[in-house]
Amino acid sequence: MVRYHTISFKHAWDGLIWSLKTQPNYRIHLFLSFLSIIGGFYFKISYFEFLLIIFLITVGLVVETINTGLEQTTDAIDKKIREDIKIAKDVAAAAMLIYAIGSSIIALIIFIPRIFKLFI
Repeated sequence: MVRYHTISFKHAWDGLIWSLKTQPNYRIHLFLSFLSIIGGFYFKISYFEFLLIIFLITVGLVVETINTGLEQTTDAIDKKIREDIKIAKDVAAAAMLIYAIGSSIIALIIFIPRIFKLFI
């Protein structure tokens, strides 16, 4: 049982490393996440706001990972342009877009007032 979980963890880790090495959006997400965490310390955001930022980062990485997995799966099925595969990819990308917009709005609500205070 432990061996099965160890192998599962290794495969998951391999997937994470592959995503980091090959997916530009993954690296962009991590860079923006790093900036958000640094900004959180700099602006001394509240404990709840930090929890919210960490939650947003985590869910964003999960959505991006699922989107990448779906893209790779559909590419393995057929590399030719097919309407059904295009729809699947577009919908998965739309999920990430919706999430990115929503999480950006939340981050702006947290950080914009603090940024404005720097200039007032």
